[in-house]
Amino acid sequence: MKTFTLLLAAAAQGVFSHTIFTQLNGNPVGYAIRDPSYDGPITDVTTNDIACNGGPNPTTPSSAKITVAAGSQAKLTWRHTLTSTASDVIDASHKGPVMAYMKKVSNAVTDVGYGSGWFKIASDGFSNNAWGVDRLGVQTITIPSCLAPGDYLLRGELIALHGAGSPNGAQFYMECAQITVTGGSGAKSPATVSLPGAYKATDPGILLSIYYPVVTSYTPPGPAVFTC
Repeated sequence: MKTFTLLLAAAAQGVFSHTIFTQLNGNPVGYAIRDPSYDGPITDVTTNDIACNGGPNPTTPSSAKITVAAGSQAKLTWRHTLTSTASDVIDASHKGPVMAYMKKVSNAVTDVGYGSGWFKIASDGFSNNAWGVDRLGVQTITIPSCLAPGDYLLRGELIALHGAGSPNGAQFYMECAQITVTGGSGAKSPATVSLPGAYKATDPGILLSIYYPVVTSYTPPGPAVFTC
C-alpha cells in the first residue's frame, strides 16, 4: 500500500488542477474581479503574483466595484475555467485548503494588491476526513462586522497540495475582487501581513506529502483568522 501511495503521489506531481474564482455574489463572470486569461497556478510564494495572481496568468483589469455589507455573507464562485459549469470546479483528485483574505485600500480599482495590509477572514483546511476543496463550488464567507467601511480587496485562495511533497510543488490559485464595504462599525482593526511575505516555501502547510503518511490534521499557512 505504501508503494502504491507513493506512486500515486509521484504521478500527481505533474498534474495541474487549474481553477479560478470567477464570480462574487452572483454577479457576471469576471465582474469586479481581476480574473486571469489562463487558469494556471502560482508556485513561487516570493513573487508579487502570490497576492492577486498575474505573471504567468495575466489578469484583466476591472473598473467595477461590488458593494458588500459588513456582517453579511459573500459567495465566491470557483470554476475550472471562466466558461465552466457548476459541475466542473476542480479535479477531484486535488486536495487542499480554501481561504479568504481582505486588504483595506484607498481605491479597490487602482490598488496593486501586493504588499502589506492583508488579513485572513476565512479558512477551511482539513476536517471530518475531507479537505476544504472537497466542499468547494461556492465558497461562503462572512465579512467581519467590525471592519471600517470603505474599499477593500477580497482575495479568494485555494492551495492544491497534490504535488506539495516537493519544493515549490504546492499550487496556489487566487484572485482579487474589488469591493466596497458598507455599514461596518470600525470597532476593531485587524493585524495584517504582507503578500508576498506571509508564506514561506518550507511552511509545514505548504511543503508536505498528503499521501503518506495519511493526513489526520492540517494547519493552513498564513496568519490566524481575524475575528471581531
